[in-house]
Amino acid sequence: MVKVAMETDQSSCGCNEPQQNRCCSSKPLEMLPMYAPEDHRQTAADDVPCCGPPAGPASGMHEKPGYIVCRFVEAFADTPAGLVPRVKTRLAPQDHLGTLRVRVGIGRNDYKVAPGLYALGWPDANAPVLVTANYKLSFDFLRSQLAGVHAWLLVLDTRGINVWCAAGKGTFGAREIIDRVRSTRLDQLVNHRKLILPQLGAPGVAARQVKKGCGFEVVWGPIRASDLPAFLAAGCTAEEKMRRVTFSMAERMVLVPVELALTRKPLLWAALAIFLLSGVGPHVFSTSAAWGRGVLAVLACVAGVLAGCLAVPCLLPWIPGRAFAFKGALAGLAAGLVVVLAMAANPNLTGMSAAALIALATAVSSYLAMNFTGTTPFTSPTGVEKEMRRAIPLQIGAILLAAGLWIGAAF
Repeated sequence: MVKVAMETDQSSCGCNEPQQNRCCSSKPLEMLPMYAPEDHRQTAADDVPCCGPPAGPASGMHEKPGYIVCRFVEAFADTPAGLVPRVKTRLAPQDHLGTLRVRVGIGRNDYKVAPGLYALGWPDANAPVLVTANYKLSFDFLRSQLAGVHAWLLVLDTRGINVWCAAGKGTFGAREIIDRVRSTRLDQLVNHRKLILPQLGAPGVAARQVKKGCGFEVVWGPIRASDLPAFLAAGCTAEEKMRRVTFSMAERMVLVPVELALTRKPLLWAALAIFLLSGVGPHVFSTSAAWGRGVLAVLACVAGVLAGCLAVPCLLPWIPGRAFAFKGALAGLAAGLVVVLAMAANPNLTGMSAAALIALATAVSSYLAMNFTGTTPFTSPTGVEKEMRRAIPLQIGAILLAAGLWIGAAF
């Protein structure tokens, strides 16, 4: 049986205690025998104590003894493999709020659902089995695209990482699939022996090993979850467009908020270092110089952040070059020139300090632009490693050059 994390306050009604002959004050969740006749389902539901089944042992950080249900679960299916949570396909306001928080980097490392088996609609023994990650953003998007579809969802424990990244890290792999199929007793639930996996998980899954380990054949689904209804309706046959990976403007820009959010703390530390360096001069350290010159340098640093995290993904196809580090350097160079031209009348801006600001913006933008190499089909793992080995020493050199020019300009 799959247990899910607590998102209600039902525990206050005593559901964590052993079953007693009493009823909770809140309305019970419906318990539905999946294989029972339609006219028997309500009768069976009425026979189940409203506090749910007896508590089972906790087996993970998201599982607690007792009958506690997530908001996205609307009922339970009573199957030969045990009770399976039946999930909603319509996202609630809390789901959208959670997505928004994750998009700006809040709680991103712990946004997950309990791994295990879930039901969509009213699946039977012939319903397809769709495999996904337990990153809640992936889980929510998948179920929201499957209104009207009757299927089983096999959620792997990817440590709250999306399918593509988890495949690269090894958590979305054959071993986890085999273990999850066995622990959920999936072979007792369905007549067929096929698992539909997202195509983006292919780098981490050895299909032959899955077949050997649990007897289920791997069928590669489409790239996008939105294509799954058409894929299933066509007998699990994918059109050419379903296999094509895209990186459109919308897909690039959705990554910008979290990239900007991740720079907050480093930017604060960088600003502190910049103000300290800006105060160094003929009189050892000057507070007025630290403020007057520091503002200019911080502006250049912020311009580099915006260039690398915003301009590069937005203008990616039109910025010359193939390497993201090079594209970021060009965007940072332009951003640095804009800061210098905008601050041309500032008395603290000299030729040497202007060169320092441009070098700073260029280095920052080049480094941050490389973050997008892991979110695009434009690059390969070996290509990314090669680019980083070449670019990072140059970026460090540009930062040191900028620091030297900036300090030298004060004398």
